[in-house]
Amino acid sequence: MLTKYETKINKLGPSVSEFLGEKMFILFGDNAPIELAEYCLLIDVNPVEGDIVVGDILKMGEKEYAITAVGDAVKKNLVSLGHITLKFDGSQSPELPGTLYLEDANITADIEPGSGIQIISK
Repeated sequence: MLTKYETKINKLGPSVSEFLGEKMFILFGDNAPIELAEYCLLIDVNPVEGDIVVGDILKMGEKEYAITAVGDAVKKNLVSLGHITLKFDGSQSPELPGTLYLEDANITADIEPGSGIQIISK
């Protein structure tokens, strides 16, 4: 098992739960603009090892989700800004370049500051 990316959640914006109905989390580094930060999970900006591909696993806290599609700008945006959208709808084709698509899942805001986020290949 290879860890391609690892970070931690430093802060949850007060409006993160507004996107749960759309099955989305928005990640952003600590340099997020204030008007966006309230909707984001604020994370450390860290490098990505290798490419993120379909079949890799996103781990948030103790939960694991299969990656189903990867937008063209996901790696670049993670490395430069820590800013991508996680969409848990099972899409097979990446409609938006800055979005990482994951298996269809009901998500909840039961994550906490200090929780880890990893992308791993099995």
